[in-house]
Amino acid sequence: MEILYLLIPLSMLLVAVIVWLFLWAVRSGQFDDMEGPAHQILMDDDGPEIGQATETTDESAAQETTKPE
Repeated sequence: MEILYLLIPLSMLLVAVIVWLFLWAVRSGQFDDMEGPAHQILMDDDGPEIGQATETTDESAAQETTKPE
């Protein structure tokens, strides 16, 4: 019976910490956009890889400078 004098305040403290953490998460925007990352993975670009992109931009820049005006 004496253990209840320890367990009840300890459980109330634990509940208070959990509520505080939940409110902190809500206020800091952790639950703002729950579906965005799930949709974002489906809408990725299927563009050229990074190495290919720099080569094509270098080639197009070289072509632009060699064109006579």
